[in-house]
Amino acid sequence: MLLPGVAASSIIKPTAAMAQDAAKDATVLPGITVVAPTEKPKRAAAKPAAPTRAASSRGAGRSSAPAQEAAVAGAGAPNPAQAALDRKMQGFDQSRDHVLTKLGASTYTIDRNTIETMPQGDNTPVDKLVLQLPGVNYDSAASNPNFHVRGEYANVQTRINGLVVPEGVSGLGPVIDTNFIGSLSLLTGTLPAQYGLRTAGVLDITSRAFSTPGGSVSIYGGSQSTITPSFDYGGSVGDTQYFFSGRGNWNNLGIENPTSSVNALHDHTDQGKFFAYVSTLLNEQTRLSVISGASYSTFQIPNNPNQMPIGNFPSAVVDSSTLNENEIDQYYFNLVALQTKGDVIDTQFAVFSRYAQVHFIPDIAGDLAFNNVASDVTRASQMYGTQFDASYEVNRAHTLRAGFMVTAEKTDVSNISTVFPADLSTDPPTILGPAYTINDSNSLLGWNLGAYVQDEWKLTNQLTLNYGIRFDQLYQFVDANQFSPRAALVYKPFDGTTFHAGYARYFTPPMQAQATQSNLALFNNTTNQPDVPLNNPVLPERSHYFDVGVEQKLLPGLTFGLDAYYKIATDLIDDGQFGQAVVLTQFNWARGYSEGAEAKVKYQNGDFSAYANFAFNITRATDPVSNQYLLDPDEYAFLLTHYHYTDDMQMLTGSAGASYRWNQTLFSINMKYGSGLPTGFANSAFNEPYVTANLGIAHEFQALPGAKPLTVRFDVVNLFDKIYAIRDGSGIGVFAPQFGQRRGFYAGISQKL
Repeated sequence: MLLPGVAASSIIKPTAAMAQDAAKDATVLPGITVVAPTEKPKRAAAKPAAPTRAASSRGAGRSSAPAQEAAVAGAGAPNPAQAALDRKMQGFDQSRDHVLTKLGASTYTIDRNTIETMPQGDNTPVDKLVLQLPGVNYDSAASNPNFHVRGEYANVQTRINGLVVPEGVSGLGPVIDTNFIGSLSLLTGTLPAQYGLRTAGVLDITSRAFSTPGGSVSIYGGSQSTITPSFDYGGSVGDTQYFFSGRGNWNNLGIENPTSSVNALHDHTDQGKFFAYVSTLLNEQTRLSVISGASYSTFQIPNNPNQMPIGNFPSAVVDSSTLNENEIDQYYFNLVALQTKGDVIDTQFAVFSRYAQVHFIPDIAGDLAFNNVASDVTRASQMYGTQFDASYEVNRAHTLRAGFMVTAEKTDVSNISTVFPADLSTDPPTILGPAYTINDSNSLLGWNLGAYVQDEWKLTNQLTLNYGIRFDQLYQFVDANQFSPRAALVYKPFDGTTFHAGYARYFTPPMQAQATQSNLALFNNTTNQPDVPLNNPVLPERSHYFDVGVEQKLLPGLTFGLDAYYKIATDLIDDGQFGQAVVLTQFNWARGYSEGAEAKVKYQNGDFSAYANFAFNITRATDPVSNQYLLDPDEYAFLLTHYHYTDDMQMLTGSAGASYRWNQTLFSINMKYGSGLPTGFANSAFNEPYVTANLGIAHEFQALPGAKPLTVRFDVVNLFDKIYAIRDGSGIGVFAPQFGQRRGFYAGISQKL
C-alpha cells in the first residue's frame, strides 16, 4: 500500500615534511608580545613576510597561498601593492580562525593541491570528494546527500569561510561545486559550542583567493555522454579581492541506475552551478565579504524495466521502461559578512538569505499503474538569518568566545496526489471509480534561535580545556529548547603528539521541509490510505556524545590518527524515500545509539603522497514515535520493541589514495570500500561489500617559454568495472534499487588564464 504525505509513494593534505609546515606556520602566525600574567595580551599584527598564504595553525585559513594560485594560473608573482593586500587579508583570515576555533573536534582537511591531484581533479563532485574522508560512507543520490558521516542521516552542516550555508530541501546532487574550494575540512566528534543544529559533521570550506589575476577554462567529458565545461577567475583591484567560478554538467547518469547495466534508461541530467566571492578592506581593522551561489538542475528519474503493474492498467498498455518522471531542483544563496579584528577582540557578523525548491513531476498514468498513486510534490523554502561570532583574549590563559544565530524559514509544501477511490476491505483493494486528485498542502514560518558562550583555558603549555554551553530554541511543528554543555581537553605532551577527549550535548532540530505534517484524513478510502494511521509530529533529536582520539607523527612525513566515539540519542532523527517521489521525509526513533572508531594515515615525501582511512560504525534504534504512517504495518509492529540497524549506517568503510608527480606528469589513484548498507525486513541484512578504484593521469604542456600552461587529463572511474548494489530496493525508507556507476572513461583539457 503506498503511503500519503510528501512521498506518497586529521589532515590528509599532501604537504611537504613537517619541518616545512612549521616553516610555513612561522611565516603566517602573528607575533606575540609577552606581558605579565595579570595583563591582557596585545596581539601583534601579522609580521611582514613574503606574500605566501599558508593555513593558519589555529585552523584552516586560506589553504592555497595566492602566490601559489598565481603561479598555477601563470600570472606571475604579485606586485608590492598586491603583496601588501595579501598580508592584510592573511591577518583577517587568522582573526576569523581565532574566532571560530576547532579545538577538541576531530579535524580532517583536504587542501587545494590534494583536490587537484585526485583522479578527475576539479571535476570530482563535492559529494564524491568527501567519500575520501574517514568515516564517510557512500549512498545513492536519492539520500541527499549521497554520503553519511558516522552512520547518520543528512545531519551535516556546510560552512564557507566560517559562515553557515543554509541547507536545502532534499534535492538531488550537491548545490556547490569543487572548483571554488581552497580547502575542505571535516569536523566530527565533540564540536565546540559555536557549532549547533547539524552535528554529525561540519564541512568547513575555505574559498580560493587570488592576489594576481588568473584562472582557468576547461572542458571535460566522456562516458554517459558527459560534457562538463567550467571556468574560474580571480584577482585583486585596490583593496578588493575577487573570485568567480561556474560549471555546467550534462550527462546520462543523473542519479544511480536501478539496474546493473552500463547505461540507465531515462537518466539524463542538466546542471549548472555558479559561485562568487568578493572581499574588500574598509579600513585596517574591518573587512566586508560577499558570497553568492546558485544551482539549477533537472533530472530524469531512471526507469526499472520489466515491472508488473498493480493498478487497473494491463501490462500491454504500460511499460515500466518508458515512464517519464522528472525532478527540478533549485538553490540560491547570498551571504554578507562584516569582520573586525583588534588587539584582543575579533568579531564576524553576517546576514544571509536562501531560496530552495524541489519539484517532482510524476508520470501520472504510469505511476497509477505501478503504485496506485501519482504524487506531484513541490517543496519550496525561503530562509533569512543572521550569525554573529566574537572572541576576547582575557589574558594568556583564557580566551572567551560567544555568539548567536537566528533563522526564519518559510516553507510551502504541496503534494498533489492522483488516487483511486477504493474499498480497502478486500485484498487486493477494489477500485470504486475513476482517479481523482487530492491536494495535501502545508505552509509554515519556523524559527531557530541559538546562542553560545565558551572559554578556551590553557591549563599548561601542553594542556588546554575548551568548555562552554549553548542554548537552542526551536519554533517549528513543535516548540522545544535545550541547554547543551560542551567540554574538550587537548593534550600535547611533546611535539608531534596530540590527544583529545570530549563530551558534547547536542540538540538537532528536524529539517522543516522534510518534517511537514500530512493530513491523513484526506486519503481515507483511497488507494493511498495508510495502513498505520499515525503521524505524530517530528521532534528534535537530543543526544550525548563522547569522543577520544590521538594523532601521532611517526616519521618525517608520516602521520597516524585514531579516533573512537559513542553517541546515545533520544528521538533519533531518520529519513527515507517512502513512495515514488524522489524526496525524503523525516521521522523519529524513540531511542538510538551509535558507536564506532576511525583510523587514518597519511604520508608525504617530495612529489609522492598517499593516505588511507578505515572506519567501523554501528548505529541502531527502536520504537518509531513520529510519522509512523510511513512504515509498513509488519515492520512497524516489529520495530516498536526491537532494535534495528538504521538505514544509513555501514559497518565498515574505507578509502585510500596516492599521487606522484614526475616532471610535468601527474599519476593518481584512489579507492573506496563499503561493507554494504542495510537491507531486508527491518534492515535485518546487508548488501554485498564492494571495492572500487579510480585512476587518473594528467600532463601539463607549455608551448612557449613564459606561456600559460595547458593541462590534458585522462581518468578511469571504477577501473575494474565492479558491479555492486548500493541499495537493492528493500529496507526501511528504500523505494527502488540503486547500483553504483559502471566503468567510465573521461578526458579533459584545461587552459590557464
